[in-house]
Amino acid sequence: MTTNLRALALKAAQVTKDAGKHALHDQINPQDLDMFEIPSTSKQLSSSIDEKLIAFIENRLNYLEPYNGMWRDRPEETKPGDKFWCVGPIDGAINFRRNMSEWAITVSLFEFNEENSAQPILGVVHAPALGLTYLAAKDHGAIRIRHTPLGEQRGKTIPSTTRSLAGSVVSFGMSHVPEESARAFRVLSGIADKPADVKRIGPVSLDLCKVADGTYDAYFEPHLHQWDIPAVSAGTVIVRQAEGNVSRWNGNPIHWRRENDIVATNGLIDNELKPYLIDLAQPF
Repeated sequence: MTTNLRALALKAAQVTKDAGKHALHDQINPQDLDMFEIPSTSKQLSSSIDEKLIAFIENRLNYLEPYNGMWRDRPEETKPGDKFWCVGPIDGAINFRRNMSEWAITVSLFEFNEENSAQPILGVVHAPALGLTYLAAKDHGAIRIRHTPLGEQRGKTIPSTTRSLAGSVVSFGMSHVPEESARAFRVLSGIADKPADVKRIGPVSLDLCKVADGTYDAYFEPHLHQWDIPAVSAGTVIVRQAEGNVSRWNGNPIHWRRENDIVATNGLIDNELKPYLIDLAQPF
């Protein structure tokens, strides 16, 4: 099955591309100006189109290869080799709502390894309004596809070679919840005189991909929630297959069933950046 992962990733990317056409149409021609809301029982931004989007993608993935079902429906007891698709809502809901181009549709595939620990082995991040698709499969590297009027342009995804935080380009993420974003600003205060530039665009999946392709040298974000797992897992596969690094702020591996502080780098500036993160890491 491993030998078919790249072909499967390409097919999953086509599914996200098809779904993206519908989502982009909804963004350009909104029927409900209040399509996004913050539920009173949650800090998660939701969209009225997410349910349709997820159903469309999951149905198509089940047709391609159902495996053991969907990540959200996985049973309490699993065994090594079990695989589950993970489909997320629109990543970058505020950007979508405000007619910005930086939002994405994400798909990942989790596999339980020999230790019965779930790890993402395939990831797709499709940004319809940008005409960009990133995809990666375990042991097959990562690629970026630009969709242009002249056709698709494909290239291998490679991180930057910047070796120092000084002169680097760093991206950070923040929440619409003030207390969750405070730690991001404390990190920024600590590194303020070092990077050549600091970007705040989002969403998490695209920020991770931009580390993978060398646009950014590093990205960090505090307190990503369980509902961010689809976006984080898809982007993480792409960074890792591009040979960049992704971890929690304290250096530990990402926990795919909990909240996480995330940091991704080109693999060369970790030692400089992480001291600013470790003291502010949360024990989720």
